Parts: sequence; C-alpha cells; structure tokens
Amino acid sequence: MDNIVVTVAAYQEISRYIMPGKPFQSKLAPHADEIVALLENGKSYRRIAELLNGQYQLGISHNAVFSFMKSRLEKKPVRRQFFDGLPRDIRDSLLTQIAAVWTHDSTAIEGNTLTLGETLMVLEHGLTISGKPLHDHQEVYGHARAIDLINALVQQDSVSETDLFNLHTAVMDKSAIDYLRPIGHWKREENGTTGIQDGKPVYMEYASPFDTPHLMARWLAEFNSKLDIAQTQRQAIEAYAWAHLSFVRVHPFFDGNGRMARLLANLPVLRGGHPPIVIDVAGRAAYIQLLWDYTCELGTIRRNAEFVPPHDAVEQFKLLLERNWNETLELVDAARKKQEQRKP
Repeated sequence: MDNIVVTVAAYQEISRYIMPGKPFQSKLAPHADEIVALLENGKSYRRIAELLNGQYQLGISHNAVFSFMKSRLEKKPVRRQFFDGLPRDIRDSLLTQIAAVWTHDSTAIEGNTLTLGETLMVLEHGLTISGKPLHDHQEVYGHARAIDLINALVQQDSVSETDLFNLHTAVMDKSAIDYLRPIGHWKREENGTTGIQDGKPVYMEYASPFDTPHLMARWLAEFNSKLDIAQTQRQAIEAYAWAHLSFVRVHPFFDGNGRMARLLANLPVLRGGHPPIVIDVAGRAAYIQLLWDYTCELGTIRRNAEFVPPHDAVEQFKLLLERNWNETLELVDAARKKQEQRKP
C-alpha cells in the first residue's frame, strides 16, 4: 500500500491540475479492487488507465484513476498497523524480519528444508541456496507473495471467494496444474489425513468436495463477521483460533491448506493492530497432534455443521498460540526500543 499512500500525499501538490467533477466514479467503482491490485504490483496510474481502457473501453484518463483512488482513500480511513509511527528504515527492517520468520516457520511445518537464514537470503537477495530443492525456493517466494496479499486485505472491508483463490494461487506458486487438483479453486476430489487413535492408524476425511462450496460460503460469511473483533490480544487469539481450526476442518483445497489457514487466521489479528501470530516450527509435532486430535474427534464436517464446536483441544490450541506469539511481539518491542533510543 506504500505506493498509494505516497501518491495520495502528493496529491496536494498536483490537485490544481485535475479538473473538477467526477463523471468517472461510476465507471471505475466496479474496478476498484483491480486498480488496487495493479497499484500494488507497481503499475503507474497512466498504465492502469491504458489497461482499463483497453479491456473495458472506459475512456478514462490517468488523472481520473488518480482522483478515484484519492476519493476512495479519503472516505475510508486506513486501519492502524502494529508498525505505525516507526521510522521508515526501522519499519522496513521489522517487516522483513517478520516476513522471513512467518514464511520460514509456516513452510518448514510443511517440510520445506530452507533454514531461517537461507529463507531471508532468498527473499532479500534472490539467492539460490546450493543443494536445496528448487521447489523449496518457489514455496518461499509464494508464501512471501501471499503475505503481501494478506497485508492488502487488511485494508479491505471484507474477504471474497476470489481473494481466497488468489491467495491459494500465490501459496501454490509454480505448482503443476492438475484438473482434479486445481490451483486457485476448491478441491475436486476427496482429501484426508492419517493419524493414530487408540493405538491404531486411522484415516480421517475432510469435507466432501461436493459440500465444500456451500461450507466455504458459510465460512466466508462468518469469517468476515469476525474480521474486526480482535481489539485486545485475547480477542486476537480467539479470532485466530476460530479461523484456523474451522478452515482446516474443511480443507477446501487439495493442498496448501495449512499455509492458507496460518495466513488467513492472521487477518483479524493484523486488522486489530497486532503483529502476526507465527507458529514455531520447533513445536510442529505438538501443533499437528493438536489439530489431528480435534478434527478426528469431531469427524468429517457436513454442510450445515458448526465450524468450531467446544472441545478441550480448542483451549489447548489457544494456549499454544499465546506461547508462539512471543517471537513477533518481541520483534516489535525491539523495534520500538530502537526508535526510543534515537530520541534526543
């Protein structure tokens, strides 16, 4: 969002060159999300106008796009963020650290072999780590891109099905295309997991692919209703737990569901002005066991079932989140202390 903020701040310097009246508002309103995405991808207002005119024959100028975005941002205040008020260099360093930790731990939970240091080198310098699989590099790039999308969603009023598909496409960056296992769309075949119950191996199925669209429509409605409830740390943990546990019960995609859950569950946390909760890969076994115990105990979720029924595992999961949150909270605290040290 930095490009938008800087440009809007500069508006005061050039506003006298923009003609009064806003006949373009009704033309551009249906394309607001697309304009934001293009801005986040580094496209200029002139280039955006060219793209929109070419695709939709709108007949608008780059000044019209600029003014539209200005009025849109003026009407909707930017939500507070955990890095607000930090000097630019300290803020950028903090965001880099958090993105590296978040990406490393989340992908490592799924088996990625890059260390935290290697993950940082890949993201910061585009390096290829000798002896490490190309897939692991692509997975790291995809997760970092997904974090960018989550940060953009912080400023939106709600999350759509398209947003989930875009996020999944980023997470599954450069994965092989398969009709039965689509990227950026709900699963088309059954999926499940195997674990131990009463000393015996048990296969547990997630939601049926036939029930998944209905379940996810319900999930999105409830998720959107909880987006702005995380004002305190306790509320943030509650919101994260509900989003994560409910999402993995459905397992709406053929793959990438764990990374998706850990990304989406942080959206209400970030919107509450908190740093993300990052589950440490060091506690991977306990984390996976908790999820298995909970989902296996409840069984396959059906179309109209409650997403997160009460269970001892829910409270245990919240305690796990509280313990794991310390790393990013400490990073923010260190950044604030560095800011204080600079004051005369």
